[in-house]
Amino acid sequence: MVEIEDIRRAAARLQGQLLDTPCVESRTLSDIVGAQVFLKFENLQFTASFKERGACNKLVDLSESGVRGVIAMSAGNHAQGVAYHAQRLGMRALIVMPRLTPSVKVERTRGFGAEVVLHGDTLEAARTHAFELAEREGLAFVHPYDDETIVAGQGTVALEMLETVPDLDTLVVAVGGGGLISGMAVAARALKPGIEIVGVQTSRFPAMVNAVKGTHHAQGNSTIAEGIAVGTPGVITQGIIKALVDDLLLVDEGDIEQAVLMLLEIEKTVVEGAGAVGLAALLRHPERFRGKKVGLVLCGGNIDPLLLAAIIERGMVRAGRLARVRVSARDVPGSLARITATVAEAGANIDEVHHQRAFTMLAAQNVDVELVLQTRGRPHLAAVLEALHAAGFEAIEQL
Repeated sequence: MVEIEDIRRAAARLQGQLLDTPCVESRTLSDIVGAQVFLKFENLQFTASFKERGACNKLVDLSESGVRGVIAMSAGNHAQGVAYHAQRLGMRALIVMPRLTPSVKVERTRGFGAEVVLHGDTLEAARTHAFELAEREGLAFVHPYDDETIVAGQGTVALEMLETVPDLDTLVVAVGGGGLISGMAVAARALKPGIEIVGVQTSRFPAMVNAVKGTHHAQGNSTIAEGIAVGTPGVITQGIIKALVDDLLLVDEGDIEQAVLMLLEIEKTVVEGAGAVGLAALLRHPERFRGKKVGLVLCGGNIDPLLLAAIIERGMVRAGRLARVRVSARDVPGSLARITATVAEAGANIDEVHHQRAFTMLAAQNVDVELVLQTRGRPHLAAVLEALHAAGFEAIEQL
């Protein structure tokens, strides 16, 4: 098992090689969830992920042993950490990634000088191909999580958090293969034995929950938290989690979307899905953490801009700030002008207008006008609908 001394040695090795990221309280999030929330901004690392820690620790270790080339399998964040530090240390880096890895992660990995091979639709298929290439080309395989040196590097996150906020009651940590929570659990248990350690997985990839708890949750095919979409938990990490972690929770896709949007709006920080699952757990299980001093790790910020745009738009729809309204009116000159004027007087902005005559069950002399509106939220949307009703129009929200 990894020991606290391994993590302290990793911290010394990483000194000056990467950022000691801030760990600060979010007063607004604390008020919302009913717990005192401290955020560890690992999305501010140069490669925008905590994965840099384990990768740097491992590559320095290999470099000191005379290794000149490495290969890794990753959906993105581990890839970037390996690529960046291999380039810095003058080592060759070959990265195997699943074919559907977000383009932002692929291009950034190439930008750090790595050779990228896209293979398979899953991490497991990419891993198998990476092992084949490692043997064929004589490269050292750098595992994303099931490696004691990697785990020790990731554990430095907990050292920094407890140095900054030593009276934390609970750590809430994303779990994919388990490298981050394993390292953090070793460090936290050594520094503060009574601390509570909680892991979080997406319900679509509950492999570690199933392995540790003996459950049989079905596994899905995709998730917006692709950084923790791991179908096979690590052997080393699973043993540490069973021994040192108090609980493992599951969150849904909607919880993760909401958390990504809240961090963007409230903290003005961009996180990927995996980076938001800790907050998603607090939103899904508020009673579980109420009144506690909780440390969350924003473990990555490499999100595809198109996915982020979709999350923002869907969040606005859920909040009623973007709404689709159907208005039925007489098909006579001036009707559309009266509708838009009523909406404007109610203080809403019109994004789109669709004037529908043919595809409707209304009488031939009537028309459906579909509006996409920007509002200030559900109470404002209700006021806009009431204003349309008062003006003599039939109007309903289209879900």
